[in-house]
Amino acid sequence: LKKSTSLFHSRLDPESQYFSSYMTYHDKTPTVYIMTNKKHTVLYIGVTASLKSRVWQHKGKSYPNSFTSKYKCSKLVFYEDFPTMEEAITCEKRFKNWKREWKETLITKKNSNWEDLSREWFEEEGLDSGSSPE
Repeated sequence: LKKSTSLFHSRLDPESQYFSSYMTYHDKTPTVYIMTNKKHTVLYIGVTASLKSRVWQHKGKSYPNSFTSKYKCSKLVFYEDFPTMEEAITCEKRFKNWKREWKETLITKKNSNWEDLSREWFEEEGLDSGSSPE
């Protein structure tokens, strides 16, 4: 991967002290999460053991050719923690097979306004629910 010179992307560098601190924030908590774009037209369902660092990667477009980068999914609208990664993966697979309407109902039950649940996590970086750090 080519290293970026921006402050935000330098903090995504695994050798960076900032990346290390973000990696440990939610480290080892299996979580299923849903990201969307500004107009809520696209839903991305993922699973991770480190939600904050994973959302950081989505917002920073760490993987420019990924689905979330391509469709500008930078808004965390749902997440649920699980005791084990196996349970989280099972749930992720189940959600991915659901109709969109069911996914929307799930999100709305926990987050009626579809607000970015991570908005306060990265305020110091100047990121919000619809912005790109680039």
